[in-house]
Amino acid sequence: MGMIIAIVSGALMSIQGVFNTKVTDQTGVWTANAFVQFTALLVCLGAWAAVERHSFMELAKVEPKYMLLGGVMGAAITWTVIQSMKSLGPAKAVLFIVVAQILVAYLIELFGIFGAEKQAFEWKKMIGMALAIVGIIIFKWE
Repeated sequence: MGMIIAIVSGALMSIQGVFNTKVTDQTGVWTANAFVQFTALLVCLGAWAAVERHSFMELAKVEPKYMLLGGVMGAAITWTVIQSMKSLGPAKAVLFIVVAQILVAYLIELFGIFGAEKQAFEWKKMIGMALAIVGIIIFKWE
């Protein structure tokens, strides 16, 4: 089930990036970003009201406090996706985005950063990363 959800997530991120870039072309990057974040807030509030009973006050208990920066990162992610898709096109932008995600996620696991469970170094993962980078080179090659 986790794999299916991840595939849906990746597909939605690619489609959202194209949508957001088109909205930006007709408005502005921060107008589009604000609208994206605002509509996400409305959906999240609706889902929270429908299925969850946790108090917002529980957020005050979250430690370390920097873990609450996800929303700030969300705005930065939306902006960077829009800008990369505008300059590279959807396929190339997503290729770079996904490889960067894999690399950073592996480093987080490898060093146990942000409280993630530390994983042992594996050559096969490094080879996989190298192949992904070679894939970018081949994909971008003109």
